[in-house]
This record gives sequence, C-alpha cells and structure tokens, in this order.
Amino acid sequence: MTVSPIPYPLGRLSRGHDARVPHLSALIAGQRPPPPPPAIDYTRIGIEQMPAELGAMLTDRLAIATCAAYYHAVQVWSFNAKNGDIDFEPDSNVERLYIEACGYEPQAGDAGPGGTAQAVLTYLVQAGAPTGFRGQHRRPVLAFVEVDPRNIDDVKRTIADCGLAYVGLKVPASLAADPPLVWDVRRDDTRIVGGHAVVLAGYDARGAKVISWGRQYMMTWRFFAEYVDEVYAIADPDWIDAGGGTPGGLSIAELQALMRPLRE
Repeated sequence: MTVSPIPYPLGRLSRGHDARVPHLSALIAGQRPPPPPPAIDYTRIGIEQMPAELGAMLTDRLAIATCAAYYHAVQVWSFNAKNGDIDFEPDSNVERLYIEACGYEPQAGDAGPGGTAQAVLTYLVQAGAPTGFRGQHRRPVLAFVEVDPRNIDDVKRTIADCGLAYVGLKVPASLAADPPLVWDVRRDDTRIVGGHAVVLAGYDARGAKVISWGRQYMMTWRFFAEYVDEVYAIADPDWIDAGGGTPGGLSIAELQALMRPLRE
C-alpha cells in the first residue's frame, strides 16, 4: 500500500552535536539511582486530565516542531504546577520563538528552515521564550541535559523527574495524513518523511504518552527504540518551584554551572 507524504511541514533537523551540552550518563556516572516508577502520567491530576485538543501551534503550516514542542512542555508543566490551569500561548509567541531561535523569516512566505533541538534549547537557556499576549520572555530554562535514548530507564527517570522528556524522532510514512492514536513499528513502512520534535509526558509498560500536533498519542517502546534519536531532560524553573525534580537530581547551582559554557 502506498502512503502519501505528511501534508504539513515537520521541521526537526538532524540531531546537533554541540560538545558543550552535558550528558546525563556522565552526570550520574558511578551512582546507583533507584529504578524509575513503573508508570507515571503528567497529563492527569486525579480525575482531571489535559484536554484532547491543545493547539496545533502552527505545525500545520510551518516547519516549527522544535519550538511547538517546547510550548507543549509549558502546557504540561503549568497543568501540574497550577492544579489544572494550563498556559495556552498564542501562536504569535510560537512564531516569534521560531524567528529568534531558528532564523525564520515570515516575509519569505514559506515553511521556514526548521531547527535543531539543541539550538532551540540553547536559546531557551540564554533568553527564555516569548509568553503572554505581550510576548514578554518567560524565565529562561535553567538547564537541559542530553539523555541516551538507548537507556529506557534514564528516559523514564527524565519524565518522572522533569515532568516530561523533549525528544526528536525520524517520522515514518505510516504517520502520514492521519496519525493513529498508537504509534507502532510497521515493517512494511521503511520510508522516512522527515524529522519531528515532541514531548513525552508519561509512560507505562507499553510505551510513552506523546503530545504532538496539539493532540495526545501513545508511542510504543518498540516505536521509540526504532525512531527516537535524541532525548533531553529540561530543568524548568516553574516546575522546580512547584516541587518538581531536576535532571539527575542536581541542584540549581550545579545546573547553572553546567550551562555556563552555553551562555558565554
């Protein structure tokens, strides 16, 4: 069966390799962290859950996935930190982050250049993201740390500690046109149609909960292993202020020291 290409841009460029970005495996080397919880879901608080529609954030017309994924992260953090009160940002702020972090030029009239996850996260550490109807910049991200996608326990710890994992993946053609609620590997689907960035806001034994294109999905761990090629733990100040954890359990001072090379 022939699958048509995805009818909208994706925008996550190939994984960056900035030597200044710290790795979780190095930060916790020699330690024996406890096993991650068997399951966690930050899209639910008791019987309350995040809405099914969270806003496409211009992913239907711009190659803006790396920026939209961050604003979906803000939705998850705010939902948990504010007892269900979600921060829905206007599309103008998502577009502005795309301009500032990725060099998008609206006057060009196209989908734009896309962006690397590391470039967007580095910008968020340096300047923060536009928020609110006046576009004032949110407090900068305290730090981000790369996580080895082959270490599923570390991926789970990232979600449990930081509220989510920010991930980059290669998109198979089977996700085209109308992505299924459950993303799984199809052996008759070997064509990659682009790169994408999403957040994982929960997991269980079957797989991880995905927020993408303004909706919630599930990806199996088999899909994760096949297509995800970069994972990041983000230390968000609002999440931490509300009692959330940090990558590797590091202190704020330690996280800020790790980011000093990226801020210089």
